[in-house]
Amino acid sequence: MSRDLVVVRGGGDIASGTIHKLHKCGFKVVILEIEKPSSIRRAVCFSEAVYENQFTVEDVICEKANNLQEVYDILDRKNIPVVIDSKGEYIEKLKPLAVVDAILAKKNLGTNINMAPITIGLGPGFSAGEDVDLVIETMRGHNLGRIIEKGPAMANTGTPGVIKGVSKERVIYSPVSGIISNVREIGDLVKKDEVIAYIEHDENITEVKATITGLLRGIIRDKTYVKENLKIADIDPREDELKNSFTISDKARTIAGGVLEGILYLRGLN
Repeated sequence: MSRDLVVVRGGGDIASGTIHKLHKCGFKVVILEIEKPSSIRRAVCFSEAVYENQFTVEDVICEKANNLQEVYDILDRKNIPVVIDSKGEYIEKLKPLAVVDAILAKKNLGTNINMAPITIGLGPGFSAGEDVDLVIETMRGHNLGRIIEKGPAMANTGTPGVIKGVSKERVIYSPVSGIISNVREIGDLVKKDEVIAYIEHDENITEVKATITGLLRGIIRDKTYVKENLKIADIDPREDELKNSFTISDKARTIAGGVLEGILYLRGLN
């Protein structure tokens, strides 16, 4: 077992906040991703390296690895490897100190407490002391980032966090299933009811319109197949906060702090 190696399942924006912090604090981090990640806040998601082969988030470089040797080579370069492994098969090969499930699927997709000396789950779907050692609260509010040593996180409400008085209106879901074609990009200022994308389906085309006026903080990758009701875009009503689209969020950083604290705490007990 390597006492400084952490495997993180998932490379979306919340996961990337944790990955970035662990890397900056001296841990070696390996990301396990699915074949076609569907991240929204792509400008701050290490999962983009799956498509681009290399992607940088706030000066930290992530590289796609195709096998175990490439994983070690990337770690030797002081970068972060991401490998396609939805089942977690690399965990047994790498024998890490910790496994962090940061998929945020609102349910456990296969992580168990025996995968590593330290196991941590983010948000709903896990129970501390049962399927993982610790759970980190992901619900915005007073307990965001709090370590839970027994039991689950708060249940998912299905309501996005409030930004400048706006909650569910700022998040856009796919009205139909099909292939999305983006006409606006992350960081663009969009107006309410402006078309930001089209979805091709059954020889028809459906418009996707901005639900509010603001900055397009996230939009799913162009030409992705999207299912009906899948989250595909996120608008920030704060028009003067352009940099927020390209930096790790306050929520992600807070959760990352909880993960770091949990790993250091449990490592000290082992």
